Amino acid sequence: MTMMKMGRRALITTAVATLGLGTPAFADGHQVLDSIHFLIPGGAGGGWDGTARGVGEALTESGLIGTASFENMSGGGGGTAIGYLIENAESNEGTLMVNSTPIVIRSLTGVFPFNFRDLTLVSGTIGDYAAVVVGKDSPINNMEEFLAVYDVDPSASPIGGGSVPGGMDHLVAAMVMEASGRDALSVNYIPYDAGGTAMAALLSGEIVALSTGFSEAVDLANAGEVKIIGVTSDARVAAAPDAMTMIEQGIDTTFINWRGFFGAPGMSDEKLAQYQAAIAAMYDTSEWEAVRARNGWVNIHNPGDDFRVFLEEQETVIGDLMTKLGFL
Repeated sequence: MTMMKMGRRALITTAVATLGLGTPAFADGHQVLDSIHFLIPGGAGGGWDGTARGVGEALTESGLIGTASFENMSGGGGGTAIGYLIENAESNEGTLMVNSTPIVIRSLTGVFPFNFRDLTLVSGTIGDYAAVVVGKDSPINNMEEFLAVYDVDPSASPIGGGSVPGGMDHLVAAMVMEASGRDALSVNYIPYDAGGTAMAALLSGEIVALSTGFSEAVDLANAGEVKIIGVTSDARVAAAPDAMTMIEQGIDTTFINWRGFFGAPGMSDEKLAQYQAAIAAMYDTSEWEAVRARNGWVNIHNPGDDFRVFLEEQETVIGDLMTKLGFL
């Protein structure tokens, strides 16, 4: 498979985090691991990148691991990195790959020929809500105003996203519109291959709104580039307390995109247990709370078999929804 053979055509940054001078926090009195190499299936600045680097920061600064290194390997909707990890399993026991809901969506739609069952399931780690945003200069300030514009001409009110048609950003937009009483299939979704490209399209007026991850929306809103007009949480999130939920605007839908970590197939039980112990201990550190809070993430800890059950349930729910909406 060509996608698997692409090798390390990637941006690699190493040794970005080391132990500080303070007293480190250890699991059961011991540093859990000397190092972890994080494999990121997309480019810098996206949700996967932020999650891997945030977890690496918390693990090193709390003393749970010695050093963390990071490798961005884009391509194939995340499939290039997954294929690489599978094909080079024996030499990658020291690697954790971050992933999220798209590993379920893209395997269902056949973007790549493997799924989460082909990897070692380490742990679900955090959740990130979705959000709909508009440009800072847009006259739209909430979902009611967006829907009023949309109802005039859905085709002239495109919604952009950083995933392929039928991908997560598209799915979230469709869920929101369906819950608002509109036909989800009428959504004019425009895909972009990177967050920066999508942002440029929003600010230039190429799209009216952008479907994106909440943590990314918070960063953009804090930078004064966008206004968040709806969040898929069940209650307001402290990271952006002025951002209204979809529910409080009469749109009865919620969605959370999990992010977690996978290892190469055939990973030893000992190594798997070390990774899981490090992540479990991380939740009790102040370093992790600082990372979590600034990103607006929700703690979702699903190690091992719990992770598998969670993924299998999500696979069923998303598959049924995508079929209903005509994406499968």
